[in-house]
Amino acid sequence: MTKDLNSNLRFGFLIHDVSRLRRIVVDRALKPLGITRSQWWVLAFLSRRDGMTQTALAADLDLTKVAIGGLLDRMEAAEFVTRRADENDGRIRRVFLTKAGAKFVTTIRKSVDQIETEILTKVTEAELNQAAEVLLTIKHTLLELAGADGDEPEGAFITMAE
Repeated sequence: MTKDLNSNLRFGFLIHDVSRLRRIVVDRALKPLGITRSQWWVLAFLSRRDGMTQTALAADLDLTKVAIGGLLDRMEAAEFVTRRADENDGRIRRVFLTKAGAKFVTTIRKSVDQIETEILTKVTEAELNQAAEVLLTIKHTLLELAGADGDEPEGAFITMAE
């Protein structure tokens, strides 16, 4: 059965709108903590995979090397992260959470958990799981279509089980 182009376009716009509005609401919830979305994402990625290379972190966050360098400079000055040379290759910089950074992640998660609960209050667990499966299917298709240029950065694939 052929899908209606208008339905396909509406679906794409809806995904974009939901993502944009979610960012606005989460940013607002995190504002009192004095952290930006980019900083939160760095901390979130490192809390899952501490010691990522600076290059992998930049790729996961869709930032340039210059942008991630400046962001990490500020986060290092705030003592949330530290960068060290890779043990096997001194040209590679690895990024690690500090104790203060790890503690801050816990604080941030409480704020994010609270707002995520509010965002999803009208959605059942079954609906959420079904939506997640559909989005994962679309993500897999997009990765196939993107080919080699769309290779996901190290460890970027996230499933509902994670």
